Amino acid sequence: MSRAITPQATSPEAAQPRATRLPDGFGVRIDARVRSFAGGRVLVGGSPTRMLKLAPAAAAMIDEDFVEVVDAQSAAVARRLLDSGIGNPRPTKLPPSSAVTVVVPVKDNPSGLARLLAAVEGHEVVVVDDGSEKPVEAPERGRVRVIRHETSRGPAAARNTGLQQVTTEFVAFLDSDVVPQLGWLERSLGHFTDPAVALVAPRIVALEPDSSALAKYEHARSSLDLGSRESAVVAGGPVSYVPSAAVLVRRDALVSCGGFDETMHVAEDVDLCRRLQTSGWRLRYEPISRVAHDHRTRFRTWLTRKAFYGTGAAPLAERHPGSVPPMVMSVWTLLTCVAIASFTRIGVIAAVLTQVATFVRLRRMFSELDRPDRIAGMLTAQGFAGGLWQVASAVCRHYWPVTVVAAVFSRRVRRAVLACAVAEGIWDWKTHRESGGLDPVRYLLYKRLDDLAYGAGLWKGALDARTAAALVPDIRK
Repeated sequence: MSRAITPQATSPEAAQPRATRLPDGFGVRIDARVRSFAGGRVLVGGSPTRMLKLAPAAAAMIDEDFVEVVDAQSAAVARRLLDSGIGNPRPTKLPPSSAVTVVVPVKDNPSGLARLLAAVEGHEVVVVDDGSEKPVEAPERGRVRVIRHETSRGPAAARNTGLQQVTTEFVAFLDSDVVPQLGWLERSLGHFTDPAVALVAPRIVALEPDSSALAKYEHARSSLDLGSRESAVVAGGPVSYVPSAAVLVRRDALVSCGGFDETMHVAEDVDLCRRLQTSGWRLRYEPISRVAHDHRTRFRTWLTRKAFYGTGAAPLAERHPGSVPPMVMSVWTLLTCVAIASFTRIGVIAAVLTQVATFVRLRRMFSELDRPDRIAGMLTAQGFAGGLWQVASAVCRHYWPVTVVAAVFSRRVRRAVLACAVAEGIWDWKTHRESGGLDPVRYLLYKRLDDLAYGAGLWKGALDARTAAALVPDIRK
């Protein structure tokens, strides 16, 4: 057996990308939600929202919201647009699919493994049998190798074992309960023409979205499905991590950062994303590339899995302080939300005054631009709506044990909690509803059960680890 990969044994310097200059021909498209001011010299957008100021020469390189890398100067502008979240990559080349080896960790799922191997036929595949009761045998067809752990060591260890067998430039980790869809690999590979990209993840959709009411809910709101918008993967951003059920990774980057942490049996994918980001690598989420997942749709198994996910927050908060807060907002937004939730005249007045102060502060910040009132008003409204949604979500999900106790003793709290539970659930249904999906009532019921299970796991993990770090919000001035 070759030496195990251990994240703890690797220095951060060893994991850094060797080069970050974008190659000639690489393109960057300004995100459609970004607003342009001052003749294109000021761009406002990204998540969290920011203002990016460009020199006149840099702004002149952007033609119809697109910049192509042709020299060192345009490469620097393109990189800045990417790293700020203002632009999205449009690579023109892609490495060959022969540069990819597929690694499949599996335990007691022969039917899922057979289905997956049929979908990736033609690729080099390493199957790691993580202590299945009936040992996995290599199929007669295809380029498939099987390595076995006699006893189960967990998915992270299985992936690391497979990684040690890979000699190609890239490795695709696919769990045995997924099925890649046509074009999944090619649509992700192009991102690696950016030498600073270490990991690309596809969108994970439901394999059987209509088999039951719970399946419809998971199709719309699975923890594995990160939505339809392309994004950089950045802590605190709209896509802060990607699940390891399906990821494509630059092999050298993964080896140099130590691979998956084998001591973690949950949230090891989030931990990997954080370590790669800390080392200077870029990560991308590519929703055009799709991989179908066989969601758990038996009620008890579904609830247990949601709680299991929640237990991963505490070890993550210990390894990466401040990386998994229940809420991220300014102190003024939090005060406004609390004031509104009080259902009192004084509270409403305080909320209005706080928002007026926020508007004035933002107007001063954007005073040099045209239409500063409009920009300040838009950002004030966005901040308030986003903060209100975060508070309502956290009350029902992360902090529900505290919420229940408070509601027992206060009628006002009960009113506020009921309003949060219904309004947040209906808004979530509206933003995630699918054609032919669940009605809002059943969706709301599943959403609240989802939150209760995750919150229970979160508190259990915090108690087991004896730390409240995963429960501390990130409140900024």
